[in-house]
Amino acid sequence: MFQALLLMFEGGPAWDRIVLKEQGFVRVLLQHLLPMMVITTVLEGWGLNRWGKWQPGYQFYKPFSTNEVLGYEAAQFTLNLLLILVCARLVQMLGRTFHGRITYTYTRSFTSLVYGLSPMFLLRLLDPFAGMSPYVTWSIGILLSIWTLYDGLPRLLAPDPTHALGLYVSCSFVLFMATGLVRAVTAMYLQGNAGLSHSYLGGHLLKMIGP
Repeated sequence: MFQALLLMFEGGPAWDRIVLKEQGFVRVLLQHLLPMMVITTVLEGWGLNRWGKWQPGYQFYKPFSTNEVLGYEAAQFTLNLLLILVCARLVQMLGRTFHGRITYTYTRSFTSLVYGLSPMFLLRLLDPFAGMSPYVTWSIGILLSIWTLYDGLPRLLAPDPTHALGLYVSCSFVLFMATGLVRAVTAMYLQGNAGLSHSYLGGHLLKMIGP
C-alpha cells in the first residue's frame, strides 16, 4: 500500500526503481498483488459483517452474515485475480499490436498492472465503512491508477515513442471497462440487486463454504 502512495506522488523515480529491480512473475504475485488483495478483502469482509451496507428496504444498513461475507469475498477475490491476469495478457497483446519490442513480455505487462492498479486497491481500504459507496472508491481509484500508469507503461514496456500514447490510451480503456464491469457486478450484490447464490461462480463458492 505504501508503494501506491510513492507511485502517485513520486511518479517516474518510483517506477524507475521498479524497472531496475526486474522482479519475476512469482515474486510480484506473492509479494505485492496477493498481500494487497488479502488486506482489502479481509477489511471489507470485516466491515460488511460488523456494519453492513445500505440496501433498499432497510431502515439503516443490511448486516451480512459470516457465510454471506465469505461467499462474496471469495467470489470478488477470484474475479479480481482473474481480471489482472487476463488484462496483463491483453496489455501484452496491445503492445505487440503497436509494434512493440521484445520488452512486451507477460511478466512486464503483469508487473505494470499490479503496481499501476495499486491506487485502486488503496482506495478500497474505505470500502469497510457502511456509508461508502463501492462506486465512489472504484471511480476515484481507477482514475488515480490510470494517471499513475502514464509514467509506468513507457518505462516497463518501452514502446516506440510514436506508439506510446496509443498504447497508453488503449490500455487505460481496457482497464477502465474491465474493472468497471467487476465493480458493477459486486456493487449490485452489495446493494441487493443481484443474488450471489444464483450466479454460477457464487453458487459453487457458497456450496464449498457450507450452510
